[in-house]
Amino acid sequence: MSGKPELRGRAARLARLLPAGAGQAARTPFVLLVVLLLGGGLIGLLVLNSALSEGAFRLDDLQKETKSLTDEEQGLQRDVDAYSAPDALQRRARELGMVPGGDPAFLDPDGTVKGVPGAAGRQSAAQAPMIPPPEVLAPVPARTPSPVRSAAPSTAQRQPSPGALSTRAPAPSTQPSTTPGR
Repeated sequence: MSGKPELRGRAARLARLLPAGAGQAARTPFVLLVVLLLGGGLIGLLVLNSALSEGAFRLDDLQKETKSLTDEEQGLQRDVDAYSAPDALQRRARELGMVPGGDPAFLDPDGTVKGVPGAAGRQSAAQAPMIPPPEVLAPVPARTPSPVRSAAPSTAQRQPSPGALSTRAPAPSTQPSTTPGR
């Protein structure tokens, strides 16, 4: 007698439909497929992780650049505010030789003059208040001492006194101005 019982009837017909060596199927292709799928998944995750890290570094660089540009914009806006202040405009107008206007006269649409125009008077230096330019009011960056110094500085290399700095006009800028009329 064999270890398997003989099947009869409907069970015998169903048993003939199934292959006899189903339990003996080769496992090598299945194992190879699973290993390839796992390896491909790991490599895909590695590539995805690298791309995300690269994006994070680029984002960090862009945030630093944005902060730097924002700081520069704020500094430039402070300069614009300092130059557009009324006292700075008055000082600049005096430097250009402008004087305050006299009494205005108005023209009607029909061409008649209303009011009596007055001449602009020359303001003397004694009447003009001394307003320091914005460059003098701005904090001066600290200079780093150079490692090599000469024993005796020449007269051309001497630093002016702090009082002399406030009375001197600032040197004109070599960069073109973005403000019209300057």
